Amino acid sequence: MKKSFVILLHVGYWVCYLLLIMVILGLHFEGRNTSEARMDYITSLTLCISLIPAIIAFYAFYFWVFPSYLKHKKVLIPILYGAISSVGAAIIAYPFLRNVIGGKCSTNGESEDSFWGGILFMSIIGLLSGIIALVIQGCITWIKEIKLKETLAQKTLEMELALVKSQLDPHFLFNTLNNIDVLILKDAEAASNYLNKLSDIMRFMLFETKTAEISLSKEIEYIEKYIELQKIRTANSNYVKFLVTGVTSAKTIAPMIFIPFIENAFKHTTNKKLDNAISIHIIIKKETTELVCINKFNANAPLKQESNGLGNELIKKRLNLIYPEKHSLKITNQDDVYSVYLSINNG
Repeated sequence: MKKSFVILLHVGYWVCYLLLIMVILGLHFEGRNTSEARMDYITSLTLCISLIPAIIAFYAFYFWVFPSYLKHKKVLIPILYGAISSVGAAIIAYPFLRNVIGGKCSTNGESEDSFWGGILFMSIIGLLSGIIALVIQGCITWIKEIKLKETLAQKTLEMELALVKSQLDPHFLFNTLNNIDVLILKDAEAASNYLNKLSDIMRFMLFETKTAEISLSKEIEYIEKYIELQKIRTANSNYVKFLVTGVTSAKTIAPMIFIPFIENAFKHTTNKKLDNAISIHIIIKKETTELVCINKFNANAPLKQESNGLGNELIKKRLNLIYPEKHSLKITNQDDVYSVYLSINNG
């Protein structure tokens, strides 16, 4: 939601609030023979009682109570903060009230005995104003969430199309099937095993990625099978180093969030004869899941023009939509080493 619209909403609310007070004062003075000094006194008194605590409580609820509810997701804490805000607004407004009435709290000669009565009345005014602030802030947050979900749905659709184009890479499928075909003559059992892995990958891409989150163990299983299929393209068994540290149980993650970085590592690694040419480490901690993906390449080698695959900008957009302010991505490219560090807070 645009900031200008939010400001206009606030201005409109306070204009309506003041108009309501003016209407009440107009009805009070209608048909009465009241002196000008008396009218000024009652007007000032009304504004002091109704306006000052309302403004203080409104923005206390708006900027403090409502965010506390979103943060803690508990009702008791916002209720406590709301009570503090309402009473605090009344206490802050009370000196202004004393200044208006010259040390008295009413027009019939009552003195300091009505202090608590004034505090209670202004607290109720503050509470009502705070409730309205909660409604307004809630509506604004709700509209923002709807727009965010719409944006996420649109971006997700774009990502799904991009992922289909990326993951169903005809070159990868052709090379894998060709390698399996060659392997059938040498080792039929191994060829069958690799064919099953390819079948599992296809099934995963077509069915397991439909949900917003999947178990981390399934994501890692997919990565393992993808790596195994990539490794049959080279005789170097130490070409790829893949390591998982930590416990995957009960952990979930957005599907195929790591694989674009791993795919890019395979596409841009120029020398498959090097040991640990690609190093992939998934680190599972209590609050975070991390990916460290490092690949070696020859900076002087001709750059391959790949039509398939996800670019870094598209990957970053997806991360920002799925894990806003809940992830950290660092990409470095120096000394013939390309490294990716991704940390996702999903504890």
